[in-house]
Amino acid sequence: MNTSNCCAVLRLSAYALILFLLLNNNITPINAQLSSTFYDNTCPNALTTIRTSIRQAVSRERRMAASLIRLHFHDCFVQGCDASILLDEAATSTSERSARPNAGSARGYEVIEAAKAEVEKICPGVVSCADILAVAARDSSFPVGGPSWTVKLGRKDSTTASRDLANSDLPNFRSNLEQLVSNFAKKGLSEKDMVALSGAHTIGQAQCFTFSDRVNSNGSDIDAGFASTRRRGCPAGSDTNLAPLDLVTPNSFDNNYFKNLIQKKGLLESDQALFSGGSTDSIVSQYSSNPSTFKSDFASAMIKMGDIIDPVTSQNGVIRRICSALN
Repeated sequence: MNTSNCCAVLRLSAYALILFLLLNNNITPINAQLSSTFYDNTCPNALTTIRTSIRQAVSRERRMAASLIRLHFHDCFVQGCDASILLDEAATSTSERSARPNAGSARGYEVIEAAKAEVEKICPGVVSCADILAVAARDSSFPVGGPSWTVKLGRKDSTTASRDLANSDLPNFRSNLEQLVSNFAKKGLSEKDMVALSGAHTIGQAQCFTFSDRVNSNGSDIDAGFASTRRRGCPAGSDTNLAPLDLVTPNSFDNNYFKNLIQKKGLLESDQALFSGGSTDSIVSQYSSNPSTFKSDFASAMIKMGDIIDPVTSQNGVIRRICSALN
């Protein structure tokens, strides 16, 4: 065989290998597995079923919208968006539910379980809990005035959870700006993504212990009148009492959160850190004056966060029939 023929054979062999790799689902790039039409053929009514279940839950309790968005966030920041946060203590001894950022505060598990049960009735063993959680975050946003977005689907459910990673990777309510930027950057999220996602604190509530130090500090980064009001709502010994993150419009997804920050009325230290003379001040200012930009960027950031996929789960994951338990 002459040199030119040899090279031609090698090129054809290389092309054949590349084609094989692309067609092999186990080696396909992770993001290529995610598609908004993933269930169009296997479970065409999945998204409608999830939406109905989630909106019923939010209509019963508007706070649930914030809880479901947070649950999706806390899932994606640990091992990727793999529903590991939904596994309870009976399923794994390292359940993320008992990690410091989740214990006594993460909620909405039963809402996801109910949506999963409805989907299982029409398509048993087809739709992952991770996808249901991602869709639930979107479908809980819109009823309270938040944006909608196209959810990419095709995630697998993890068979493991990691309490240690939940403790180390989830943002802390006492984090400063540098720590927050680093935390989000590790997940491939920019400063703009971080500020937009933090805007979810325009709805929901926090326990008193998460901000008692801040409102009692007499610091220069908090409005004195705001601190006084918050202290009255959280007297000594009321660590687990709840207070709205946004006093003005606590149940509406709007841009008031950012207006609060400019007025030094951020409830958590990690909230006020976004407007503290640092690199994110300009983003906060933009969102405070332009609610449509905030909502658009929030939707984009949620899509980007939903792309955080663990390679191990994507290749070895399962479809759990009950979200809190292993099959």
